[in-house]
Amino acid sequence: MNTKSTKIIYWTGIILTSLWFGASGLFELTNNPIVWGITQQLGYPAHFIYILGVFKLSGVITLLIPNKLLRLKEWVFAGVFFDIIFAFFSKIAVLGFSAAADAIIAFVMVSVTYIMFRKLYTATYSPAVVN
Repeated sequence: MNTKSTKIIYWTGIILTSLWFGASGLFELTNNPIVWGITQQLGYPAHFIYILGVFKLSGVITLLIPNKLLRLKEWVFAGVFFDIIFAFFSKIAVLGFSAAADAIIAFVMVSVTYIMFRKLYTATYSPAVVN
């Protein structure tokens, strides 16, 4: 796959992920009754829902900044994966497998986006210099 195709897939994934998690974060911060109802039904307390909203919107902002904050973007991807995994298992445990379809779709979408991120920005590790 050439770099142009990788960038197109990456930015499409970033935009879709940003729309998905940005909307979710906004709904969490504005007490959207549908989102809050489901999240509380899954057993999460109100203060946790607000924290999720703040972190989702912060993560979206980070993801949308091109060619910067690459290490922080790694953390954002990790947080998104944790959110998806917890949502998946919480929904299976409380609401049943059919309620977890959105988590499966999100997992595939974010996985493809992360793979493209790694292709575009290879990880470089250098030893810390200590004096």
